[in-house]
Amino acid sequence: MIVFLDKVIYWSIILLPFSIMIAPAFAFAFIGIMSFFFLVKKVMKKEWHFINTPVNMPFLLLIAATLISIKNTINLPGSIHGVSKIIVNGLIFLVCAEEIKDKKHIQKIFISIVCGGVLTAIDVLWQLKFGVDFIRYRPLMTFVGIQRATAAFPHPNALGIYMCAIVPLIVGMTFFYFKGRIKKLMLIASALAICGLFFSFSRSAGLGAFIAILLISVIKKNKIITCTLLIGLLIFPFVMPQKIKDWGKSVNYNPIIFMLNPERISIYKNALNMIKHHPVIGVGVNTFTRNYPLYKLPEPKGAETPNSIYAHNIYLHMASEIGLLGLIIFLWLLFRLFKSAPGNYAKLSDGYLKIFYLSATLCIVAFLINGMAETNLYNPRVAMIFWYLIGVVLSFSKFKDTAKVEGK
Repeated sequence: MIVFLDKVIYWSIILLPFSIMIAPAFAFAFIGIMSFFFLVKKVMKKEWHFINTPVNMPFLLLIAATLISIKNTINLPGSIHGVSKIIVNGLIFLVCAEEIKDKKHIQKIFISIVCGGVLTAIDVLWQLKFGVDFIRYRPLMTFVGIQRATAAFPHPNALGIYMCAIVPLIVGMTFFYFKGRIKKLMLIASALAICGLFFSFSRSAGLGAFIAILLISVIKKNKIITCTLLIGLLIFPFVMPQKIKDWGKSVNYNPIIFMLNPERISIYKNALNMIKHHPVIGVGVNTFTRNYPLYKLPEPKGAETPNSIYAHNIYLHMASEIGLLGLIIFLWLLFRLFKSAPGNYAKLSDGYLKIFYLSATLCIVAFLINGMAETNLYNPRVAMIFWYLIGVVLSFSKFKDTAKVEGK
């Protein structure tokens, strides 16, 4: 029975990142299966503890801050649902951190991620050609006259969130590990993945992925790729689509408006007003949209916002719902995660694992940068990829010695 449970958990972890691009029900099914079987196995083996990771304590405190925030909630059922979501997120990273145990598992996970990225990119190109994607039959969306792809996701920005979280891994492995015929295939996969991200026209997602890839090249001390990326950044304003240039001109090339839109600026002001009134414990988990109209400030013409909306910034959203206390705990969680990264990276000897670890860690960075203009951590369709990546990265601490043996 234990062997059967292990196999189900093993393959659920592999298939989860691929399933995200198909449909939320598909992904949540794998999360439910691997979490339930994981807990059943724990009970059967009489193991009453989880793997110890640098983020366990901050995550427990994050749950505590979330529970405390319920004191101010105006929607108790919604807040209870919010608590359940964070517990599920915790199970995602704990299951991955504990159950991923060797290089072969990591390799299968990488194949799953590449397949998800490539299939999404092909779906994007199909959608641009025929007007709807071939998985969910979703139509293109339009912004400032530009058709934006969604693939099987409900919105272009959701597509951008997903691709931003995996493109640095695909590109990093392509340029800094693979060689020969496999590298040629991976170059095609990387080009497709970048196209999938590009045609979402999600600015913050593109920025996050760009910075992550740039950091990989800097850490690997590859001057050619670093210079190429910087030169590409300099010439992009001159080669970007004309309609984007026209829109940039209409806002006087204001970088803040260009990256955020006037509506987001209004949202941020209203979120800060929410934080101002409930700075410590927030208005209650999972109640931002319900509280939003209660804290709306006068908005300038052309920057009006609806009465129900997300913060489009995970840090403001979190501080609004569970207070500055919760936000500080979350930042501490990130600090603990990234503080352990250099040491773990240095101890890895196997080339494959080393580049995978570096690239996956910077995928998390890309996600967090994207979160400065998107509420990606609160989008149930794509938030799971963040906690999944954390679990994958944390799992590496268990097989450093194995890496040394494989890399000898």
